[in-house]
Amino acid sequence: MSGFLERLAAMFQPQVATTDGTRAPESVRTTLHGVPVEVINTRADIATADVLARLDEALALIGTYQPWRLTHLRRDIRGIRVERFACRGAFMPGENVIITELTFLSRRDISAAPVASSILHEGVHARVHAMGVYRTEAELPREERLCRRAELAFGYALPPEVGAPVIERALSSLALEDREVAPIVDWHEAQRRQDAADRTATS
Repeated sequence: MSGFLERLAAMFQPQVATTDGTRAPESVRTTLHGVPVEVINTRADIATADVLARLDEALALIGTYQPWRLTHLRRDIRGIRVERFACRGAFMPGENVIITELTFLSRRDISAAPVASSILHEGVHARVHAMGVYRTEAELPREERLCRRAELAFGYALPPEVGAPVIERALSSLALEDREVAPIVDWHEAQRRQDAADRTATS
C-alpha cells in the first residue's frame, strides 16, 4: 500500500486554501481495478490520496469476495466519480456513473467494507439500467430491496468481523416499509445541510 500511496502523491500538486478553508476543486483521474475513477476534491481538510487509497481497498474487497460484481461494474458504468454529495452514494443513469461521496471515503471510523457495499449497491442500480429495465416510481422500493439483498449477500461473503456492519445495515434496511426503504429526498434541504457541514469542518 505504501508504494501505491507514493504513486498517488506524485500525481498531486499542493493546493492553496482560501480564507474560509475551502479550495478550488482538485481533480484527479485514474483507474483502479479496471474502473475509471475521477476525484473532485473541494475540501482542504481531506487528502485526495487517502480517498483514493480507501476506494482502492473497497474495490479490492469486491474483487476478492465477489469478483463477478467487479466485472459487472467494468461493463455497466463509465466510471466512479468521487465528490461532495448529499448521500453516501448514487447511480446517475444519464451519465452512467456511480458517485461515491468524498467525506464517506475519508472516514476512518469505519472499514472499507461499508464503502464497498455502497458501491456494490449502486452497481446493482447500474446493472438494472444496463439491462434496459424501465422503472416507475412505484417500483423503486422493489429495486432498492434488490440492492440491499446484494449488500447482504456481500456481507455474508466477507470474513465475519469485516462483514458484520454490512450485514447489520442491510438487514435493518430490508426491514423498513416501502416508503422508508426508498424515501423521497428533499435535495435542496440535503444540499443546505451539506453546505453547513462543510463550513463547520473548514472553519
